Amino acid sequence: MPHQDPRPALLCAIQCLVGMRLTPGTSGNLSVRGTWRDDLGSAPRPGFYITPTGMAYEGLTVDDLPFVGLDGTVRGRRKPSSEWRLHRDLYAARPEAHAVLHAHSTAAVALACLRREIPPFHYMIARFGGDTVRCAPYATFGTQALSDGVVAAMAGRRGCLMANHGMAVIGESLDQALDLGLELEVLCEQYARACQLAAALGAAGPVLLGAEAMAEALAAFGDYGKQA
Repeated sequence: MPHQDPRPALLCAIQCLVGMRLTPGTSGNLSVRGTWRDDLGSAPRPGFYITPTGMAYEGLTVDDLPFVGLDGTVRGRRKPSSEWRLHRDLYAARPEAHAVLHAHSTAAVALACLRREIPPFHYMIARFGGDTVRCAPYATFGTQALSDGVVAAMAGRRGCLMANHGMAVIGESLDQALDLGLELEVLCEQYARACQLAAALGAAGPVLLGAEAMAEALAAFGDYGKQA
């Protein structure tokens, strides 16, 4: 049975995700850390609750959200998203992560199909923890190879592109994961438009910020959004 049940909050975040149009159809997935007790006398199992595979998000209830342990065991009446390994491995590698979002949003997919990182064309790149947003190598969805590539691309970062696939972000909360997912999609669209405009003007590309400017932005983001 669930312990300190985070499923209602996850369900609410899923409905927000639908409204944000980051996950067309049943693509993409969202999860939140949690624990599970098999009975009152058992120790809580660490893991996460995640969207189920192949189900429309609009009609989900809390009972449709399966639990996946960090050991890969599954509890609940539904099968987890095919990308559960990606979520499991990010939670294992990043203890600060409380939520994981994977999306197939339009601009992120378009840039991911170029298999290039997003350079420092805008200071908001620093919000993701570095001076670029990396692109993880391509691997078949749902595989351990895909998860390994994303975990590596996310080292020291809060988000990455996934070659010929989409994006992934981690957040310290569900709200932050949704916010970062939307921010990354916006940055992808802005970068794509800047590249198009540069090509139309005969320029090599958008003007990039230098190392000093990005270092200052990274330092400024140290307490970004934190109220006293």
